Amino acid sequence: MFNLRVYGVLINDHKQVLVSDEYIRGNYYTKFPGGGLEFGEGTRECLRREFKEEMDLEVEVGEHIYTTDYFQMSVFNPEHQIISIYYFVKALEEIKAPLRQKPFDFDERQMKLYEATKETETFRMIDWNDFSADAVTLPIDKIVATMVREKL
Repeated sequence: MFNLRVYGVLINDHKQVLVSDEYIRGNYYTKFPGGGLEFGEGTRECLRREFKEEMDLEVEVGEHIYTTDYFQMSVFNPEHQIISIYYFVKALEEIKAPLRQKPFDFDERQMKLYEATKETETFRMIDWNDFSADAVTLPIDKIVATMVREKL
């Protein structure tokens, strides 16, 4: 079974990269914002929806960066193969979602969400000088982080 994921790389005017710090099923992950493609939507539409749902943020989806070109098994389900598609995104408005200063700085509301769903997330910006493949957790994100560093 295939699991199609779509992620956005948002770099603001201060050369900071947006990441999502997530606590899922007892493990911590830092990744690019995005999520699963739903039946009936295109990849760009999916990414706009994910940013709106997760951050209440309208974005413009720009240049395609990368699509997974090797086998990657899902961390959460060994019967699923992950295919991830990455785009640059641009915020069309000011970010309203709280941005944390340190990784995994979940507030009380986010921890209550975790208790109910076994996952929660928060967002933060990483300064360009501190951004690299080491700043993200997932294998495909690491490839994209390296590509973004080399491209810019």
